[in-house]
Amino acid sequence: MRTLTVITAGLSNPSSTRQVADQIAAAANAAVTARGESLTIEVIELRELVNDLGRALTTGMSSEALDEAKEQVSGSDGLIVVTPVFKASYSGLFKTFFDVLDQDALNGMPTIIAATAGTARHSLVLDHALRPLLSFMRAFVVPTGVFAATDDFGSEEGAALADRIARATGELADQMVASASVGGLGGVTSAGQGSRRRTGVDPVENLVPFTDLLRGHDGD
Repeated sequence: MRTLTVITAGLSNPSSTRQVADQIAAAANAAVTARGESLTIEVIELRELVNDLGRALTTGMSSEALDEAKEQVSGSDGLIVVTPVFKASYSGLFKTFFDVLDQDALNGMPTIIAATAGTARHSLVLDHALRPLLSFMRAFVVPTGVFAATDDFGSEEGAALADRIARATGELADQMVASASVGGLGGVTSAGQGSRRRTGVDPVENLVPFTDLLRGHDGD
């Protein structure tokens, strides 16, 4: 059983951002199951955490809901992140969530980046904003990103959007299934290097085992 987490930063309800997130998640489910793996999908609506995120950013104090979101993200086998475009970049709400994650929260995480906007002129946001952010977090961002403008809904352009989603989710599914084949342990990078993810929730995560501290010492 693989676990996929969807992070959506849409502000309205319903929102086009959530609509695109659901469309990508459905395609990912089809792609993963076609490769012989079952999939559980969890959705994190960042607008429901807006007060928790503000408090964490200004005081350093987390909340139970925010801790649960952190644990859900780091324990996943794959990630889909979707943000609306504000002022030619990702939203402040979207960025705040990643600001409060542990530096090692996404190590090796297979990830699809996606964005929505009113016009296709913002499509470069995927490569000038989202991809650098997720790469900085050491996620494995799949080559194909998904951008949806207003014209992509209910028109011929919608078919092209569906094609991009299918290509991106195929790349994601390949990485998620490959991660399972090299160990299948949640939190271990797809490269199999044993670089585990940390949620930043449990202080024990940062403790070094005593046997590791003694390794290389001969007792003198």
